[in-house]
Amino acid sequence: MRLRLLRRRLTISAPRVAIRSALPWPLRWVALALVLGFCASLALWAFEFGKSIAGFDRVSRTEFLRLQSEITTLRDQARQRQTVASTAESLLATERAAKESLMAQVRQLEADNRTLRGDLGFFEKLLPAAKTDGLAIRALQVEVLGGIQLRWQALVIQSARNAPEFNGRLELELAGMQSGRPWTQILPPQGQALQVRQYRRVGGLLDLPPHAVVKTVTARVLDGATVRTTQTMPIDPALR
Repeated sequence: MRLRLLRRRLTISAPRVAIRSALPWPLRWVALALVLGFCASLALWAFEFGKSIAGFDRVSRTEFLRLQSEITTLRDQARQRQTVASTAESLLATERAAKESLMAQVRQLEADNRTLRGDLGFFEKLLPAAKTDGLAIRALQVEVLGGIQLRWQALVIQSARNAPEFNGRLELELAGMQSGRPWTQILPPQGQALQVRQYRRVGGLLDLPPHAVVKTVTARVLDGATVRTTQTMPIDPALR
């Protein structure tokens, strides 16, 4: 019996024997990961090496540098255009302001020119027709505004040379109708102080009493109680 068992163990019909490794599973996984990582690194190195051999890397770098240079150039051009646009806008604003200033000056000069022409015409009317000595009122001008105010102006002159300064007063006497009755009034009530050496332009705006219709205006220059000169102007009904 023993011989039969021994023969069974030593012959082909003997049972199979399995040999197992004693390496634990975690270490097996670590080793597998290291192998896979090494293979991936090797594949990546082979890919990059193939690109460098084929020249793709140089082309990509050259293209990148070219694009970067173009972007820099475009940025510089955009900055220059922005600067030119800002300068042009500033110049336009300055030109617009200068134009407005010039237009204002032109309007002011035109107004001054009209005023000077009016003054020239006024003084031409006030020049005496013949040489006279003493104090005189020239070209009395009167205008009724809306029936409630009276605007007037005149020039008082001394024709004599080296005449002393005159100190007196000027008064206006208004005559017409008020509420259907004859009416006269002196304005201002106490007269207006007047000093004249060669000439003096005077004028003003006076309030009229209610329902008064002015027909004539008389300007008088008084030296105390003495009337030195006088001038009367009728009022045109169309100007009332």
